[in-house]
Amino acid sequence: MRFGLIGKTLVHSYSPAIHSRIGDYEYKLYPLEPDNVADFVQTTDLAAFNVTIPYKKAVIPLCKEISERAKAIGSVNTMLRLRGGGWYGDNTDYDGFVYQLGKDAEILKGKKALVLGNGGSSQTVQKVLSDCEIPFTVITHKENTPETLARHPDAELIVNTSPVGMYPNNGDSPADLSLFENCRLVLDLIYNPAKTALLLQAESLGIPARNGLSMLVAQGVRAGELFLAKSLPKTLVGTITDEIRRQTLNIVLIGMPGCGKTTAANLLSELTGRRVADTDDLIREKAGMEIPEIFVKYGEPYFRKLETEALREVSKESGLIIAVGGGIVKTPENFGLIRQNSVCVFLDTDLSKLDTAGRPLSLATGVKQLYAERLPLYQAWSDYTYKTADLAQTAAQIKADLSL
Repeated sequence: MRFGLIGKTLVHSYSPAIHSRIGDYEYKLYPLEPDNVADFVQTTDLAAFNVTIPYKKAVIPLCKEISERAKAIGSVNTMLRLRGGGWYGDNTDYDGFVYQLGKDAEILKGKKALVLGNGGSSQTVQKVLSDCEIPFTVITHKENTPETLARHPDAELIVNTSPVGMYPNNGDSPADLSLFENCRLVLDLIYNPAKTALLLQAESLGIPARNGLSMLVAQGVRAGELFLAKSLPKTLVGTITDEIRRQTLNIVLIGMPGCGKTTAANLLSELTGRRVADTDDLIREKAGMEIPEIFVKYGEPYFRKLETEALREVSKESGLIIAVGGGIVKTPENFGLIRQNSVCVFLDTDLSKLDTAGRPLSLATGVKQLYAERLPLYQAWSDYTYKTADLAQTAAQIKADLSL
């Protein structure tokens, strides 16, 4: 059987990876321009297919029948071929958001929710919240101002259905969570980056928060059940979500200058097949000179600016191994850039084994002083720490521990 996904821009879609874990069937991407959608629906030989932005409403007139749920939401994201010909439209995004909301649906019953955005995904969220008896207020893009948001300090659930903060516009946020003193849960339908600016702020404020990856997987699994006309294991959504998360998160290696981050990154690349990005290499390329020369000609502040720019670009990507300079932790902004889409690994090396050649600060300040200054930051920023004696062994251990 052959299935697929239609939409306008699909290059970064996770759907093929998800469906490859659901069943032994073909699932391909079909990017379409608006004028080609009707022709595709009428002529394709696919047994069924999913629909994503911006065609979830456009395909409704092309369906012979649609589910009551899809009618209520006004959106179709799964189309199944009818035996007598034509298409049956359904909405599995509903199942996806029910999964993302999870047990909090009962806890938040009767509590106020704020839904940011009023597009197709918002309609699905509104339907689920209504069915779960969670009262809500919708804030459209035009209405979304600090003044408007400040009128809802009693909101206990914030749901972002807008594309604000989505790759490649990482760092944008649709709301300032400090306005909501009673907020107990933040849900963002965005899954790339793994942690949007909204979710990072929630994390900093101690508010539980979840991204949209589990919703994406859950709707995919439900679509798979419809494709295959059978029930699938209830644990499948969690299993696939964990696998996709591990596959797509970057691995950022931090540590003292000369500790072997680049070498470890290349060794890890050989073991996993992941591509390596080195921020120092990107800085050299952009500046057209070696790093010691940058320090001499322009000083450390200029170098740190280039370093943050390089990190901002590579940290947007997915599934990379990223080696960064030893002083990356000196710039507070870099913490959020790393946290948005990466697992951070600290390579802690014996100071006597550090290579200081061509490293301006190691030579000028001394490795002992640098280490004393940076160790608390390395520890605070990292998810994993490895004492590195043999880099090959360390790379193998990282691969095993992170299930890469």
